[in-house]
Amino acid sequence: MKTITRAKYLDRIIELNGTPDINIIFIDFMDLAYEEIKEYHALHAYVEEQYQVGKTNYLLVDEVQMCPKFELAINSLYSKSKYDIYVTGSNAFLLSSDLATLFTGRYIEIHVFPFSFKEYCQYYDDVSDKDKLFDDYSAKGGLAGSYANRAEKDRTNYIKEVYETIVTRDLVQRYALEDTLVLQRLSEFLMDNISNLTSPNKVSQLLTANETLTNHVTVGKYIKYLCNAFVFYDIKRYDIRGRKYLESSEKFYLSDTGIRYAILGSRNMDYGRVYENIVCIELLRRGYDVYVGKLYQKEIDFVASRGSEKFYIQVSDNISGQETFERECFPLLQIRDAYPKMIIARTRHPKYSYEGIEIYDIADWLLQE
Repeated sequence: MKTITRAKYLDRIIELNGTPDINIIFIDFMDLAYEEIKEYHALHAYVEEQYQVGKTNYLLVDEVQMCPKFELAINSLYSKSKYDIYVTGSNAFLLSSDLATLFTGRYIEIHVFPFSFKEYCQYYDDVSDKDKLFDDYSAKGGLAGSYANRAEKDRTNYIKEVYETIVTRDLVQRYALEDTLVLQRLSEFLMDNISNLTSPNKVSQLLTANETLTNHVTVGKYIKYLCNAFVFYDIKRYDIRGRKYLESSEKFYLSDTGIRYAILGSRNMDYGRVYENIVCIELLRRGYDVYVGKLYQKEIDFVASRGSEKFYIQVSDNISGQETFERECFPLLQIRDAYPKMIIARTRHPKYSYEGIEIYDIADWLLQE
């Protein structure tokens, strides 16, 4: 089992700074050793006691939400300008909106995604078969804690526990939800329909038809909660020709495909949509703004932009058939601007071009810089 310890934090920070003259104050509120400082005055006093003069002092606090009013201690320590402070916590209890309220103008939010395919390959560096690694990654996903379990049942149970902790415990507690069945059914519906256009009204009708009574207002709120906790990411539609966002419906992508396999198994498998989910999360991981493109009546899977950079992407499973290949190319060929266009699919071939469109094997694209 690979774990991150205080010693590894120390080694990594020394590596980045080039000097061993540092002091790390590491607090993990899941550890009973820190039970007595789960009160903000005690937390503040403990950190001040650990401070070392003449060194760069790093403060790392994990599961910070377990200390009520922790922000009072953190803000006070920050005001002293003598600590480099990092806090982490549960998705559902440390939301972006909360950070803006608690640390107005005093923080930088760092999104931590599950392992990328490149990181997965580095973890399993004893395996050289890229195609096997990608097939395994598509099913296992990037929740690295599950990799310690060699048995498939144990691995999926770990992922289920992580998922259920966020959805059926953290979110229920955070928002004082009474109807947990609707939240559970909604989440399963979204992960079963990744890459499909979705609206609260449509989802509420489908859930009600399947004997889970709800309405579009509740569904809309619950979708927001799931996205706030980074279980799903909502990707808006954008009219490429009209250059405006469309409000009618959105697409939702799961934070990690391993969750889908663990919760739903292999039912209704559509590898094209799974690969689309993987590409979407990878684009977000690389810092791109991502939206779904609409051009006339055709759809572009992704339009990705970052600063002055922009490109268009179609994602597919198998484009070896001529009809499928032409169907994927057609929307891209209708775009009249000069930004790059690409198709990402399971080609198992080196990159090649067609009519100005770059064709990538998905495993190769995920591994490139």
